[in-house]
Amino acid sequence: MNSDSPAKLIILTGPTAVGKTSISIELAKTFSVEILSADSRQFFREMKIGTARPSAEFLRMVPHHFIAHLSIHDYYNVSRFESDALQKLDQLFKTSSSALLVGGSGLYINAVCHGIDELPDPDGALREQLKNIYQNEGIKALQDKLRKLDPLYFKQVDQSNPKRLLRAIEVCLATGLSYSSLRKNKPKPRKFSILKIGLQRDREDLNKRINSRVDQMMEEGLLEEVKELIPFRILNALNTVGYKELFDHFDGKYTLGQAVEKIKTNTRRFAKRQMTWFRKDREINWFHPDDLPKILHLINYQPNQPHQPHHL
Repeated sequence: MNSDSPAKLIILTGPTAVGKTSISIELAKTFSVEILSADSRQFFREMKIGTARPSAEFLRMVPHHFIAHLSIHDYYNVSRFESDALQKLDQLFKTSSSALLVGGSGLYINAVCHGIDELPDPDGALREQLKNIYQNEGIKALQDKLRKLDPLYFKQVDQSNPKRLLRAIEVCLATGLSYSSLRKNKPKPRKFSILKIGLQRDREDLNKRINSRVDQMMEEGLLEEVKELIPFRILNALNTVGYKELFDHFDGKYTLGQAVEKIKTNTRRFAKRQMTWFRKDREINWFHPDDLPKILHLINYQPNQPHQPHHL
């Protein structure tokens, strides 16, 4: 590696089911690079089918990192991922000029590119107390609590996301300060070059792929996977699409057919939210998954320059 030219981090992102996995394997083989996963759902080893984890064959083809490296019982957050990913990149860049970060979790990608504010780890007892409030009183109780503690952040946060609400509330209560005041939001420079590639399809095509993938997950045994996880359903990692709907099915809230349709609907909504996030990032170069030659050309001819901080 030329010491005058910084290492390059290639980022491959896009909504769920767009086709990131197959393209990532092609890129990794072409450029002889290793893959870091930025799909926060794929971190957990107990969640294989419902997270569309790369197949065993793909995992054998190319070294992957941050896939099934945690248990659903482990506490993990985006700040720790930033630290772990940067440490892994330091290792990889000693022997390779490039690495590939792949996934659809925008917050986790942003942490690697720009950093994330250092906030205190949650207090276990406090977190359990807040979880009990959520389970017994619903999301409105969390919304009301955060509105009183930090009205500024309440206007910014996704108010339908209990994870975000819980985290902000526990920081406020643990520190006595508002969550918004602790979020410095100052991007950090990186020593490596960053090239962002986004995959996109038209909505009808993507929705068909989402529906087909959910059907495939059911054929592969998603129902059985979720059934085995019922005793742990209150864990944060399992509060996600594909698992929540089948927990409700086992509770008798939906028939199996209704639950599967709910998974499809909620996955399509999730993909739409992902694209809303990604479109804010002007650094992403967008391609259709069939445009692999154009993607390869961009990677080959993009100059390597240290990445400058950039606000989303």
